[in-house]
Amino acid sequence: MRTDELIDTDTPTVTVPAAQDISRAPLGPDSASWRHGNDWRALLGARSTIWLEVAHPVVGAGVGQHSRFDTDRWGTLTRRFQTMFAIYGGHCDAGAHAAAEHLRAVHSNVNGVDVHGRSYHALNADAYLWVAATGYSTQADIRRVFDGEVDVELEDALYDDWKRTARVLGVPERVIPKTREDFWEYYWHVVDDVLERNLCTDRVLDVDSRPLPRHPSFRGPTFIWNLGARPFQRLIVLSGAGLLPPQTRELLGIEWNGRRQKRFDALVHTVRVIDRFLPDSARYPFRRITPNPKLPDFFITRQEGRS
Repeated sequence: MRTDELIDTDTPTVTVPAAQDISRAPLGPDSASWRHGNDWRALLGARSTIWLEVAHPVVGAGVGQHSRFDTDRWGTLTRRFQTMFAIYGGHCDAGAHAAAEHLRAVHSNVNGVDVHGRSYHALNADAYLWVAATGYSTQADIRRVFDGEVDVELEDALYDDWKRTARVLGVPERVIPKTREDFWEYYWHVVDDVLERNLCTDRVLDVDSRPLPRHPSFRGPTFIWNLGARPFQRLIVLSGAGLLPPQTRELLGIEWNGRRQKRFDALVHTVRVIDRFLPDSARYPFRRITPNPKLPDFFITRQEGRS
């Protein structure tokens, strides 16, 4: 067994990708994801992505028993953003592989038994795939809902990018759906037959009912912070709930009625109007980024700590 492989005793290895294979190479400025995929509306799906992730029994158990997301909200958000930015090539190829290695190392000890007596491991290949899959599914839904149509050629290119990213993360090739059609068949199977309401989904929804705490860099009083944080949180929760499959909203106990649907429809209309007048430089912020070869400190620390 290679020492850089991380495995779950119950499922095949979450493999380390081969950097020399272009189909496993990290994304960069020339990719469809940098040029067209990660647009300004991505934030609108942030909560639906998280809710879908933790509704998976393995992910929910691991996050629920090993994460401090509810007491360290800014730290959790910062680490998640830095990691995904690196995975998507924001720190060149070496940074993407370092971030993926860091993720696998961090999750190698995330295991245990959930409240139903089921053993779990964070590197379970199917759960690892699902976490990666929610990133693509939510962004595809954002484009479908807020654009009002599907650009098949673009979606095919973005799906190819997603498969490359999944390989960089270390998702085994055998579980990666080969085509978009295969992906959506897999996605609806998980939504209909695997996801569950659990202690972690309830915790996440409880946290999301409150605004983000004041950021450490904000020097003003808390009530001023909350003037912006409270409506922003309501907006993100509304958009996240609106993007969820209806059966998942019902499963998780998220209230949805005609009034909320009208508010979501109004949000969709407003976003479409804004998007129509945005220049490409604002619509696709990744286009303005030059990959930075300097890694975030916690990746460097992880690298230096390995012999």
